[in-house]
Amino acid sequence: MNFFQKIKIKVTSEEFKLQPHDKVFKYTVIPFIPRWILPNHLTYLRLVFTPLVLYFILINNYRSALIAFILVALTDAIDGSLARTRRQVTELGTFLDPLADKLLIGSTIFVLMLKHINIFISLSIILLEVIFLVGWYVRKRLGRQLRVNIWGKIKMNLQVIGVGILLLALVLGQPIMFQYSESTLVLAIVFALVSLFTYGL
Repeated sequence: MNFFQKIKIKVTSEEFKLQPHDKVFKYTVIPFIPRWILPNHLTYLRLVFTPLVLYFILINNYRSALIAFILVALTDAIDGSLARTRRQVTELGTFLDPLADKLLIGSTIFVLMLKHINIFISLSIILLEVIFLVGWYVRKRLGRQLRVNIWGKIKMNLQVIGVGILLLALVLGQPIMFQYSESTLVLAIVFALVSLFTYGL
């Protein structure tokens, strides 16, 4: 038994309840993932390759940044589905997964903020992500259940879409698309606040 398999968590049936996208991945992507690959492996992959996304942005290689960002962001959807489908939810995973998400979004938006995103939108997103991360840590220390609500999931999806649109705009050289990106990120802020006040995460 390896390190990842030893880190178990007492979970409820709610933790294993499949989401709509889980059912899609269950019959399309997951069958091609070897059994030795655990959900936490994909989370670690997201942590390792996030700096690569930032590097491509810093050197203005936006095409590579967009491809890398999409691939890294996909690991977020896949690792959760893999954990619920194969019943491999772990305490480590429930903490690292949101941490990896926040590092990906927060650091990417911070780098893009230097050139392309409204500073108030960027700082609002980064501040909220810090609050969420602190909230997760406090709940963990108190022994409370670590679980994102539906509003938090929508927020994350909107953030990914907003950053993706911005990177695509830079690849295509279409500044007008910046408006769609900022509008999506503002909507993400709204859902982040809803998530914060309805669940505290």
